[in-house]
Amino acid sequence: MSDSSSNRKPRHRGIYLLPNLFTTGAMFAGFYAIIASIDGHFTEAAMAVVVAAVLDGMDGRVARMTGTQTEFGVQYDSLSDLLNFGLAPALVLYSWSLSHLKTWGPAWGKFGWTAAFVYAACAALRLARFNTQVAVVDKRYFQGLSSTAAAMTTMSYVWTMDRLGLDRAQLAMPTAVITIVIGLLMVSRLRYFSFKSPPGSDGQSGIPFWWVIATVLVLVLLAIDPPKVLLSLFALYVLSGPLLTLWGRLALRRRPRRKG
Repeated sequence: MSDSSSNRKPRHRGIYLLPNLFTTGAMFAGFYAIIASIDGHFTEAAMAVVVAAVLDGMDGRVARMTGTQTEFGVQYDSLSDLLNFGLAPALVLYSWSLSHLKTWGPAWGKFGWTAAFVYAACAALRLARFNTQVAVVDKRYFQGLSSTAAAMTTMSYVWTMDRLGLDRAQLAMPTAVITIVIGLLMVSRLRYFSFKSPPGSDGQSGIPFWWVIATVLVLVLLAIDPPKVLLSLFALYVLSGPLLTLWGRLALRRRPRRKG
């Protein structure tokens, strides 16, 4: 199940067309990303994963708005996420840059596809853990980097580097490190904001006005340079997890001292 659909509560056993169309569209985009990367169209592949993330964020909301939440939809969405945010990014990363490690020698070639596998396996573990903990975790936070955010981070990286025309063979080792680190962050216990209750909303049904202004600003920046803006935003989000977790631990250590 995608982290963006954690509030989804199945009510029916039937199959509804509208929300599952969005899920199917997301899965089509993820599958197309794999095909595009095999054909060497890496910018298109990265953009396809971004489209998959957008559609994935809509299926759960459509289901809740129309009252068509089903157990079938939950399971279908989870399988779709494994393809879109686990297998597709891993294969794109391998086809784009990690495969060039083979030129360093057989051992390095194995390291390249192993890095891609680590990413895919961590995404699967992340989704499985999320599915089993969805009813007990704090909705305000994700435990570990969400698979969607991980995919957006790696694909905006591919998109940006490809747009800049950098030699992807020379980026093979940095790409391997990024791939493994992002994969491990997915299965980490670091806390990340889920944005289901934006900071500053104080649990209210609405959101602060400054969030509206920030959203408009982000949309304007995305229109100017989508890959670089996406990479910057998600790089900051990736870094926010360790900082948020550290801040929480420091706050816990200070409480006993204040009481004493």
